[in-house]
Amino acid sequence: MAEPDPEPMSSGAGQRLGAPETLGISTLDPGHRPPAMPPGRHVTIRVRMLDDTEELFDISQKASGKVLFDLVCSHMNLIEGDYFGLEFQNHQKMIVWLDHIKPIIKQLRRPKHTTLRFTVKFFPPDHAQLLEELTRYLFALQIKQDLSCGRLTCNDSSAAMMVSHIIQSEIGDFEESQCRSHLLNNNYIPDQMPLIDKIMEFHSKNVGQTPAESDYQLLEVARRLEMYGIRLHPAKDREGTRLSLAVAHTGVLVFQGHTRINAFNWSKVRKLSFKRKRFLIKLRPDLNSSYQDTLEFLMASRDCCKVFWKICVEYHAFFRLFEEPKPKPKPVLFTRGSSFRFSGRTQKQVIDYVKESEFKKIPFESGVYRDRVDSPSRRHWREEVLVSAEDPSTSRTSRMSPSYQRNGHEERAGSVSRAEETRGSPRQIQLEHPSAAAAPGSPQQSSSPGHPHGMVNGQKSLDLCGHSPDGRQPSPLTSPLLNDACSVRTDDEDEVRRKRFPTDRAYFIAKELLTTERTYVKDLEVVTSFQRAVGDDEATPDSLKSTILSTFEPLHKFHTGFLREVEQRLALWEGRSNAHIKGDYQRIGDVLLKNLQGLKPLAASLSRQSEVLLELEKACRASRRLEALCREFELQKVCYVPLNVFILRPLHRLVHYKQILERLCKHYPATHVDFRDSRAALADVSEVVEQLQGGLIKMENFQKLLELRKDLIGVDNLVVPGREFIRLGCLSKLSGKGLQQRMFFLFNDVILYTSRGMTATNQFKMHGQLQLHGMTIRESEDEWGVPHAFTLVAQRQSVVVAASSSAEMEKWMEDIKMAIEMATTSNGPSCDLLTKCPEDSSVEAESEDDMTASHTSLDKPAAHRGNTMVHVCWHRNTSVSMLDFSISVENQLSGNLLRKFKNSNGWQKLWVVFTNFSLFFYKSHQDDYPLASLPLLGYSVTVPSESENIHKDYVFKLHFKSHVYYFRSESEYTFERWMEVIRSATLPSGRARALNSKEPHPL
Repeated sequence: MAEPDPEPMSSGAGQRLGAPETLGISTLDPGHRPPAMPPGRHVTIRVRMLDDTEELFDISQKASGKVLFDLVCSHMNLIEGDYFGLEFQNHQKMIVWLDHIKPIIKQLRRPKHTTLRFTVKFFPPDHAQLLEELTRYLFALQIKQDLSCGRLTCNDSSAAMMVSHIIQSEIGDFEESQCRSHLLNNNYIPDQMPLIDKIMEFHSKNVGQTPAESDYQLLEVARRLEMYGIRLHPAKDREGTRLSLAVAHTGVLVFQGHTRINAFNWSKVRKLSFKRKRFLIKLRPDLNSSYQDTLEFLMASRDCCKVFWKICVEYHAFFRLFEEPKPKPKPVLFTRGSSFRFSGRTQKQVIDYVKESEFKKIPFESGVYRDRVDSPSRRHWREEVLVSAEDPSTSRTSRMSPSYQRNGHEERAGSVSRAEETRGSPRQIQLEHPSAAAAPGSPQQSSSPGHPHGMVNGQKSLDLCGHSPDGRQPSPLTSPLLNDACSVRTDDEDEVRRKRFPTDRAYFIAKELLTTERTYVKDLEVVTSFQRAVGDDEATPDSLKSTILSTFEPLHKFHTGFLREVEQRLALWEGRSNAHIKGDYQRIGDVLLKNLQGLKPLAASLSRQSEVLLELEKACRASRRLEALCREFELQKVCYVPLNVFILRPLHRLVHYKQILERLCKHYPATHVDFRDSRAALADVSEVVEQLQGGLIKMENFQKLLELRKDLIGVDNLVVPGREFIRLGCLSKLSGKGLQQRMFFLFNDVILYTSRGMTATNQFKMHGQLQLHGMTIRESEDEWGVPHAFTLVAQRQSVVVAASSSAEMEKWMEDIKMAIEMATTSNGPSCDLLTKCPEDSSVEAESEDDMTASHTSLDKPAAHRGNTMVHVCWHRNTSVSMLDFSISVENQLSGNLLRKFKNSNGWQKLWVVFTNFSLFFYKSHQDDYPLASLPLLGYSVTVPSESENIHKDYVFKLHFKSHVYYFRSESEYTFERWMEVIRSATLPSGRARALNSKEPHPL
């Protein structure tokens, strides 16, 4: 038979009707097509999918493993295929991965009698990194398999919870008799019978959960298990103890049974190698480690070592490298070592490609289906989302059998019965030209007369809504190439798919709600983790445990659900859930109104934030051990701002909701479909904020006093009723030695001045105090010949100080005059703040270099965070007021930004959180703690000039002395918001501006 012309040959899973070339989804780099099929004899390869269906692929023996893998991914229309792989049992009875580089003929000795399994190969730490619903569905199927075979071990509660999510996705909402019958007929875990009642209890709590949500929750539980994604490789240590080795995204793990006993992070591993039966791990030198330089493990054979070494190489490359490693040059004479390398995209490349493809706009060409199409299962999910949005109680068909709803009734079936039904007669996937596929006598010719069919993905191209050619139900992992009505896509449909992300200002306001809610839920998790950390300690009073638990657990549970709703709404708005629906889903006011009304029953919890602060302060004063526990917790990376700030977050979050709704109402015309809900939600939240505003101001002041007390030594009775904090910052004090830098603290009754002691605690040592009652203040620049100088004349002494600028002097003098007036007209606190009040002269006689600070009330100096706002003001020689702090907490913001340094070429994508006058940088929003932070006090924020050659839109520049950073946002709205909140931290806040920011929005 003559070879067909290579030009129109399909290189993927079949030619699409009317298309001059195939444009199926590939796991290759963007813009590349799958490699061409090499000539030669073809062989049929059997692949078992994750739903236990089997597919046959016709492929050249000379083709590489990559060609077959791309064909499988194209067949499923899978974009994130790089997380998966094809494994098989080789001639040595070992399970190995199909090598993408080697020809298939060199890997499969008997291809016709070998079944390859399509499985998950790389397990990311967080399923939120999986951007496609189809990918998460496949991961859920993998978890289901691992549970069933006992590979994913866990306690009974976790097993029951995971099974409840699986059956929720398969049979829908809980109905007792149906659920029990289903569990009796289908086994999801070994020894399932004793857990049926617990599974049913969990299932009853999943009412209204869509299959996609069930997958998400299943993966959420699974990823926290120790055995998640673990594939054990038997080994022994040098003493002959039986162990198992495994590899994960973090590094190489060591297990004894199913218990992890050791882990070697990639950052600590210098080299992995094997020599005969010995697997060697060479570690980087570490003086604090008790391990040897090289660890040795004995495996069953050299081949076992090589198999494990290969998967370690691939895991390291996939999760740690930015791009695929380049092949080594072939040696001229001799070869040494293995030439094996990781082939494929890294996780970073996969994520970047999927995100970029969302923005890709491909022009429509008549007769060519260029965009990715929905699989039946994904179409079914979309229908379920729409149904559940209208009626949450509506039952749903199983996603694994999208076409079971027929003949007027619903047919529900478990995966076991479906696998038995389909395993016997797999369909064959041909790499043939359409004309050849439809030739007389072809095995793929239609058995139904009168209906001409071309072959696409091994199916009849115009009969994809029915059964497959052999009468069986099509595999749910196979994607049809037509739309839901089995017709060609229209221009309108293609236009909808191209415009993936809206540009309406309301969308970006809603996205700000989403990004800040993600940060808020993470902050609530910090408090709940603190509760767990101190809850088991006997030093923690029961009253404190119950107060924190009753306050924050309900809030965390509520906002977790609220965040999920916002994520789903934004997914529909953006079209990422294949919904592509306009109108009803392009709004957010209804979601806010519903949840703000649901938050009203928790108003008691919101009003108890002050109780938590007071209870915690009382308990820490009574117990030195609890105080040490709190201090240790604050030093953890996850506690990136003081713990008391997290405790007040719920009150601040209400203010954020109010601001977001004010922007929505200002943007919407009165006739907009979302205006009424947004206005009603604004009225609700404004009422709550107004009720809590007075308490919030007092609590912010109390929290700031507690924070300052940790920064000061030599001070007693700082936190007393009636004392209000006004301003802190650097001033230069004039003495006999000249001007010396001092840190000043202004309260409504007293001024303290301190200096930073050269101690391990980085705290500030008290030098003196000036009572405000009866004080006068005057400018004295001409008197002393010192720029920006002014004199404080107290009853017992006078102090001459100088500010760093005229603006700083004006702020200090304004606030001090106001504080003097407050001290004169009110009966504030009058207690002495010094533990031992030294004479001013003796204090000033100390040298800045040999100054030593006295210890605290504890026996030894306690560890102390040295990056608080007091330290930033000391280093930047500036000041902040209580009004600045209030504005800062009200102007919190989160989101993705691209960052560029002054002398760098590329842009780095980071998740950025603005709070407490600082930018905190994360790799992604799933991270638990920031990689770095940038305090903004002293910085200026501007737009780059043309001479800086930053030819990008929406870029702002942060500049302090020689430090320059560029940040790039995604839209005009986000650019304006970042500029607004950063200016609140970098520009001096006058009282008028602070008061104007609190003006209510008219309803």
